[in-house]
Amino acid sequence: MSAVWTDARARSLLRQLFDAAIASADPRIAVTTHLPPKPSGRCIVVGAGKASAAMAAVVDAAWPDVELSGVVVTRHGHAVPAGGIEVLEASHPVPDHSSEAAALRMLDAVRGLTKDDLVLALMSGGGSALMALPAPPMTLADKQAVNRALLASGATIAEMNVVRKHLSAIKGGRLALAARPARLLTLVISDIPGDDPAAIASGPTLPDASTKANAREIVRRFGIKLPDSAQAVLDGGQDTAKPGDIAEDVRIIAAPLTALDAAAQLAKREGLSAVVLGDAIEGEARELGTMMAGIARSVAQHGHPVKAPAVLLSGGETTVSIGHGRAGRGGRNTEFLLGLAVALDGAAGIWAIAGDSDGIDGTEDAAGALVTPDTLHRAAASQLDARALLTAHDSYTFFERLGDLVRTGPTLTNVNDIRAVLIAPTRQQTS
Repeated sequence: MSAVWTDARARSLLRQLFDAAIASADPRIAVTTHLPPKPSGRCIVVGAGKASAAMAAVVDAAWPDVELSGVVVTRHGHAVPAGGIEVLEASHPVPDHSSEAAALRMLDAVRGLTKDDLVLALMSGGGSALMALPAPPMTLADKQAVNRALLASGATIAEMNVVRKHLSAIKGGRLALAARPARLLTLVISDIPGDDPAAIASGPTLPDASTKANAREIVRRFGIKLPDSAQAVLDGGQDTAKPGDIAEDVRIIAAPLTALDAAAQLAKREGLSAVVLGDAIEGEARELGTMMAGIARSVAQHGHPVKAPAVLLSGGETTVSIGHGRAGRGGRNTEFLLGLAVALDGAAGIWAIAGDSDGIDGTEDAAGALVTPDTLHRAAASQLDARALLTAHDSYTFFERLGDLVRTGPTLTNVNDIRAVLIAPTRQQTS
């Protein structure tokens, strides 16, 4: 492999790594290989998440001789036809009336079944917002207020989902309770650090080990202001389904670590040392950028923990704590990258890509962005103040003005964020 690393070469390789990670979670492969034997009775398909429509389409194509019905809900713009399985679209990350309607339709679809029937539940990341059915006496407006408060709180996705489960009439195993006595199989594309299936889409078909006390503690710890109706639900009322209440039959069919491994294998074929730092890295996005910059500098200057050329791969879901100020545009991946660029301060021979595997970083139209050794130089030439924009949480504007956003469109899968930092050898290392 040539020792010459051009900007074009580095950019191209990073995008190939990102695409390889996403391709490893393609529902067309993942769902087909995990389908159960065909049922003797009816097959009702339900599902929620950014990949649910694509997953349902695979089931429809694989079982042309099975009478399929049911309903799945996905994010606006992520729908694909799925034969007799109805595909709905709703809002993400804050639920809307379509989210509530989809949850009600799913509960209706699984009622009145027999033990000869099969309920196939297709769950992926994003499902919590996409099927939102507030527990009485909460209204949808209350649920929306809770979601906004959670998203701005700095809580991890797992912590947010604990709260969501206990404020829902469908999550935390309640959909499974409605489906009894039918057989229930849940297929999951994981976007959760640690791949806990009960946390994905807030576990509508799986028992919940968390308690309302856990949810109240999270609310207290992060200072989350709940509507009075939501607080009343946490202070009383029926709990979620517990282990033993429902049968557990769940399969993780695609996951963040699998995606990172796919990128690592490609990097090795291209002659790079590949280090997977983990698939469950959390914390403030900008602070993770600072930390990753330090590791990349160590590789470049000292050959530790690995010698260049190398790529550092990581996944997981960081957070962006907005506080009480007004934020600009951007998601956790572009904020991570802007923090990385500021910390690198123009260090030579280091490039990076980060993006959400579903193709949408936060609420924007890009999956993420790219950082290059001359990012800050080009920003200064365009009169962009990187540090000021980072403080304002306006990373989208920064990378859009530089032309460095990564746009994939909806990928129809979701295995969380994919981050890759590429370090080329210095002249001293190649001499």
